[in-house]
Amino acid sequence: MDLSRVELRHLRGFLAVAEELNFTHAAARLRIGQPALTRTVRTLEETLGVPLLARTTRTVELTATGRRLYDELPPLLARLETALCGTGQDALLRLGFTSQLPAACAALTTAFERSTGAGVRLVRKDAPLAGLAAGACDIAVVRGEMPDDESVRSRVLLHEPRTAVVARDSVLFSGRRVVDWAELADLPLVVNTVTGTTRPDLWPADRRPELACTADNFDEWLEAVAAGHGVGIAPEPVMHRHQHPGLRRLRLKNAPDIPVHLVMPARHGHPLAVRYFAAAAVPAGRQPADR
Repeated sequence: MDLSRVELRHLRGFLAVAEELNFTHAAARLRIGQPALTRTVRTLEETLGVPLLARTTRTVELTATGRRLYDELPPLLARLETALCGTGQDALLRLGFTSQLPAACAALTTAFERSTGAGVRLVRKDAPLAGLAAGACDIAVVRGEMPDDESVRSRVLLHEPRTAVVARDSVLFSGRRVVDWAELADLPLVVNTVTGTTRPDLWPADRRPELACTADNFDEWLEAVAAGHGVGIAPEPVMHRHQHPGLRRLRLKNAPDIPVHLVMPARHGHPLAVRYFAAAAVPAGRQPADR
């Protein structure tokens, strides 16, 4: 196997086809002709000596080997791009997050920048783990319970309280400012399935809220709750920052706190991510609610 034949264009070509599962669409995305892309992918397969894609006249699918390569490539290519772009400038760490960074991260980032001389670029992604697995960031701040995934390592930074929100014109809890967590089990729930932190399975199995509707990002979730589709539950500091004229907030009693994790790849992590992760090795505590 002569790996010296493998070039970046081969890897990027394969990655585009693996994501689109369509040579025509992948070629348009890369702005090259489809025959050229087909030759590029075939050259990569011949060099590696294994098929990466299973093709028919109608479909394109990843082989088992192709799936393994696809899982590994995005973060590696992202790191390579960062390294190449950083040859003429100061080192840069990409810190991913979803709806809002906790206030505690400001001091952590400032201390990191002073100790390393590196810069930190904030990257917002409405994606699981803030796009970490796809290589969109080098390290991420993630709310909620962590999946059982050996490809990442995590550390709890702090815990945040939950708050409930309902449509401003809703008759639910009219005149009240505080509700108990158990009361919500009888109401329809609006859930952000991508980056949300509250799902029906947080309640006892014999008494759980019904799933009213789902959203793919925080903004859709806000509008669904404001439209009166159901009750929404979110981190209190996030809702304090995101005021919405169509929503009314309610303080929650007896609700479980939300763990906030710092997450990075378990293998092949960016050197600066390793240092940032180590700098966060402080006792985790509950962040006071913003009022």
